[in-house]
Amino acid sequence: MSIEKDTRDLRVVAEGIRLVTLQTFANIGFGHVGGAMSIIEALAALYGGEMRVDPHNPQWEERDRLVMSKGHAGPALYSTLCLRGFFQKEKLLELNQGGGSMPSHCDMHKTIGIDMTTGSLGQGMSTAIGLALGARLNNIDNYTYLVLGDGECNEGQVWEGAMFAAHQKLDRLIVFIDWNKQQLDGFTNDIIDMGDFVAKFEAFGFNTQLVDGHDPGKIKAAILEAKTHQNVPSAIILDTIKGYGCDFAEGVASNHHMNFTQEQINGAIEKAELKLAEVRELAKQKD
Repeated sequence: MSIEKDTRDLRVVAEGIRLVTLQTFANIGFGHVGGAMSIIEALAALYGGEMRVDPHNPQWEERDRLVMSKGHAGPALYSTLCLRGFFQKEKLLELNQGGGSMPSHCDMHKTIGIDMTTGSLGQGMSTAIGLALGARLNNIDNYTYLVLGDGECNEGQVWEGAMFAAHQKLDRLIVFIDWNKQQLDGFTNDIIDMGDFVAKFEAFGFNTQLVDGHDPGKIKAAILEAKTHQNVPSAIILDTIKGYGCDFAEGVASNHHMNFTQEQINGAIEKAELKLAEVRELAKQKD
């Protein structure tokens, strides 16, 4: 398959995830829209074929693992798992419902396909390292993927973990940083300016790349490139826009957790349906 064809197919996956995520938010009228929208293309690149998982055997010991450390992006991951066949779409109606299996933040004890409970920011770095190191000790030939928020990287635990991962030469750990330039209470440069993420992770001993975080083909290529490096963990900095693809949330300062009107979400869903139809037509093209 050509790179162009692969990218077109992955865009179909991404727009499908975006549509289902928006439909899920529509059921409750609020949610972590911004951070869910910005990570969708990375999820498409992973669950669109690169991650080794089995929806019919979610606890398969040799599967790849994903730690969504920015656990508030759980709704996008739930939609991805649903479309990948881990559970029926009706389950998504349980988002944020008391006693349901789709909590606001990821919980491995409640949702099929979630590998690690997350939401306390910074801790995902440590748990992902534990998974990667444990796999090595058990001679399991898999990869551990970690998604960090850029605001989350304010946490010292992230950098302690980075030092440890590099020291342990965890070359089957691939870290994504969702560089969407915003966090809960404002823009990252106004709160704590993290500077150059590429230079920082390189300084901590990571093989590091910067890619367009809304191009699933480029993200997949970055993953494949990361896998060629031995004895070092990898970091992929995703240049993204918070709220991407949802016009009432994209780039809005208060988009971390937000309420919206029925008119707003219906408009966003309609645009997502049109976009999905468009990329499906493009995917039919021959190289």
